[in-house]
Amino acid sequence: MKKLIAMAVVGIMTLGLVACGSNTGTTETSPSTTAATEAGAGDTQAATTEAASSESASADGSEAPAGDISGNIVITGSTSVEKILNDMKDEFEAQNPDVTIEYTGSGSSAGITDTKSGTNNIGAASREIKDEEKEDALKTEVFAYDGIAIIVNPANEAVKDISEEQLADIYSGKITNWKEVGGNDEDIFVVSREESSGTRSAFEELIKLEDAGGLSGNASVSEGNGPVQAAVAGNENAIGYVSFSFIDDTVKSLTVAGVEPTAELAKSGEYPLSRPFLFCYYDDKVTDAGKAFLEFAISEEGQAAVDTHGGIRID
Repeated sequence: MKKLIAMAVVGIMTLGLVACGSNTGTTETSPSTTAATEAGAGDTQAATTEAASSESASADGSEAPAGDISGNIVITGSTSVEKILNDMKDEFEAQNPDVTIEYTGSGSSAGITDTKSGTNNIGAASREIKDEEKEDALKTEVFAYDGIAIIVNPANEAVKDISEEQLADIYSGKITNWKEVGGNDEDIFVVSREESSGTRSAFEELIKLEDAGGLSGNASVSEGNGPVQAAVAGNENAIGYVSFSFIDDTVKSLTVAGVEPTAELAKSGEYPLSRPFLFCYYDDKVTDAGKAFLEFAISEEGQAAVDTHGGIRID
């Protein structure tokens, strides 16, 4: 009897062990499975770290940003561009604190000569480059257009209009009295510009002064638009020519061949005395700061200075 009971107990225990072995197969993880899981987790973490690093680089810029513009720019040349150029200079320097622009008004011819000799980085001219000044490597960029205004003293009320032929005769000395052009019986005090002036060069070419015999030896010569304006403002019988930007209530501008001296009419070609404002430079001497300024001059911000001072935009 005892033997039968013992055999029954052994059988029950055997059945329990088999059942337990079957259940552990669904709950335990084999060493190979554990290793695979850990490897997958490692790959996922590495990928996440790489993505985060990539995202951080993109946020900061995958490439180092270009450094701020810096350096010194030397510009010499036309005084006609002075007001426009000084406004451009101030705005550009405000946007680029590490840039300094030195501008000297010395006349268009001097500006072009300085560019060729390497005295400046950029030359400023208020006329076209002459054939004898041109070089293959010399670049030019028009940044505005301007008209040349004929001015007299406000007290000269009788004279309101003048022709190009009359201007040539006045400046060559063929006409010497205001009564010959509808004014009072007074000698005409002729004010011109220095030889290096782009305004003078453009003016003489436009009125064909050379065909009339060239500038009279009796003409007074003033260096710069401002001095011409002041000379005419201070003499009731004077006549002079200046950039549009120098027209104010101290002088009176005349119509030329019946056309008003306005920016719109000069740009359209109706006003006969107009010319370009341009920069000249060499690519290898202009510097990065200079190139940035040239781009600024024809941008919307640069052209705002042209508008402010009565110039004619390039667009």
